[in-house]
Amino acid sequence: MKPRYEIAGILEQYGEAFRNRNKLSAHQLRVLSAIEQCRTSALGGHKDACDQCGHIRITYNSCRNRHCPKCQTTDRERWIMDRENDLLPVKYFHVVFTLPDTLNSLCMHYPKILYDNLFQAAWETIRGFSINPKFTGADAGMIAILHTWGQNLSLHPHLHCIVLGGGLTIRNQWKQARNNGKYLFPVEEMSNVFRAKFVAKLRQWNKENNLSIKKKLFQDLFKKNWVVYCPPSIENPSRVIEYLARYTHKIAISNHRLENINDGKIVFRYKDYRDAAKQKIMTLDSMEFIRRFTLHVLPPGYRRIRHYGILSSRNKTKSIQCVRSFFGVPAPTPKSRDWKEISKIRTGFDPDLCPRCKKGRMQLVEHYLPKRGPPYH
Repeated sequence: MKPRYEIAGILEQYGEAFRNRNKLSAHQLRVLSAIEQCRTSALGGHKDACDQCGHIRITYNSCRNRHCPKCQTTDRERWIMDRENDLLPVKYFHVVFTLPDTLNSLCMHYPKILYDNLFQAAWETIRGFSINPKFTGADAGMIAILHTWGQNLSLHPHLHCIVLGGGLTIRNQWKQARNNGKYLFPVEEMSNVFRAKFVAKLRQWNKENNLSIKKKLFQDLFKKNWVVYCPPSIENPSRVIEYLARYTHKIAISNHRLENINDGKIVFRYKDYRDAAKQKIMTLDSMEFIRRFTLHVLPPGYRRIRHYGILSSRNKTKSIQCVRSFFGVPAPTPKSRDWKEISKIRTGFDPDLCPRCKKGRMQLVEHYLPKRGPPYH
């Protein structure tokens, strides 16, 4: 169902005023412009006609920006289909690593460094526990996805990770985590190690770049209890990819959460996890809403989905084959599919089927070139 309100509509009404009041980077300006122009005549498009009933359909191009709420469906479904080729018959765990709000100011000014440290500290924590004979004694595998937002659009950097419930030994034999995979590692110990590793990286970066981060910040970080969330394993391995796909191509807020746009006020739904995840309503001034949305524009080219250990690009071809051989499971046949086939298989929507007569096929009639505007400086 098409949402009544869209982020693009908010930017169309209030984006120019926001840009005039705030100093934004060229990258942030490009992102906001792309979202505003997505699926409009500004990006060009094409005209199709049904070969049976003659119905005409005009379709405008998508911006394909990863921050756009309208452009994630096909990429998400393609990612799911690609990852299904890597699925293993083992237990998986969902682990969440969260940075405390004490670091929010640094994340705003140095997002790449802070988020890189978050990825590295999380992986080093998982790998350290995994290779320890006390727990698993084998090389681990992890897929990590960065989210920077909370439900109310505040800055809330955290990683959603899917971790294998075991690993490969030096003899390439699969070794399951202890306790029959009921839990991965002790959460309190993981939290303390994660905090120590992240703070050590922050100290080193501060020293190497001669920054003036005060000692009190490091003291405050050790006073806080850092959050590492790790529930019991995901029971059905076939659901792992669908489960992970909830997080891979999410953006800060979807169009479906918008309730109203009126008189400079934006009303949207959010879950209050401090109150049993109850659905609540929040109203923000349009300038504050766009400011919060802009907080979550990642640096250009930043990789928010990363694979580690035996699931990394360098290792997975050999390691996945070893695990499958251990369990006697054949490898699936990889298939290459275009976006139309993905749409039909995953969403049940046939882009070429006539929406009116439901019998004819839509044929390309005419292309529309995109409009060129002045560059943002």
